[in-house]
Amino acid sequence: MLHTLAAAMSNQLQNTSSLNTLNWLSQEGRNSTAVTTADLRPVSVNPWDIVLCVTGTLIACENAIVLAILFYTPTLRAPMFILIGSLAFADLLAGLGLIMNFTFIYLVNSELASLLSAGLLIAAFSASVCNLLAITIDRYLSLYNALTYHTERTVAFTYTVLVVLWALCITLGLLPALGWNCLNDESSCSVLKPVTKNNAAVLSVSFLLIFAMMMQLYLQICKIAFRHAQQIAVQHQFMTTSHASSTTKGVSTLSIILATFAFCWIPFAMYSLVADYRYPMIYTYATVLPATCNSVINPFIYAFRNPDFQKSLWVACCGCIPTNFSLRPRTSSDV
Repeated sequence: MLHTLAAAMSNQLQNTSSLNTLNWLSQEGRNSTAVTTADLRPVSVNPWDIVLCVTGTLIACENAIVLAILFYTPTLRAPMFILIGSLAFADLLAGLGLIMNFTFIYLVNSELASLLSAGLLIAAFSASVCNLLAITIDRYLSLYNALTYHTERTVAFTYTVLVVLWALCITLGLLPALGWNCLNDESSCSVLKPVTKNNAAVLSVSFLLIFAMMMQLYLQICKIAFRHAQQIAVQHQFMTTSHASSTTKGVSTLSIILATFAFCWIPFAMYSLVADYRYPMIYTYATVLPATCNSVINPFIYAFRNPDFQKSLWVACCGCIPTNFSLRPRTSSDV
């Protein structure tokens, strides 16, 4: 009887132990499942960041095509095309910078990554704006000094100007990494962290000055074009319809270039002057996006409209040139 009682108690203890073990395993399973579910929870992605990343991809693809055509076409080596190539390279870096910024925000998320992304974007967009100014100056000089332009504006001179331009823009891009950032003092942040408000103000004022210079140069270009048209009219006693139409078309094109540039950049430049990190981020995104779109438009204004570039693009894509394609010589004064 004692043996039977002992056996019964042993079985009860084994059953209790088994139940405890099962309960412990069940609890562990629930905890493990909870942790796994939390780990697999999708990260919330800002739609504005997605739009900027897609815009950066489009910018990179467009300008990579421009650079490839310029690189593989030996006839496109004039100073005008060197400046267009420099602009395309700057916009290509800007597009890659937007893609890297998206990657760093959602995958890396470190202070070093933030500084590198900010530096690349500052350098790239600064170089893009400065190259636009250089192209405007080149067009003005090609009209103002038409007789000596091709002897004074050599390829070596153009490369020298670009070296100085890129050195300045790279220096601006290095400022955040060299300590000109607001990582240790959030109150000094601009609308684009980690850029300080003072640094953003300097960049914005510089942009507005560049825009004012471009507007003044394009006004001078228009005056020179109309003066040439009047001289031709006096020599021939009248102005031909085709020449008048060409002059009007040129002025309209210049107006479109300036209006596009102003629409893309002035809102962000003005907003950077008056706002800081406390303002709603949606305002920052709403002004940054048009600025980035300027790099989307640049290839169409300065490269794809050029007949020589179009000819090379046709040859590269289909190995032929359309029969109705115009082979009119094009100079740097064309817009």
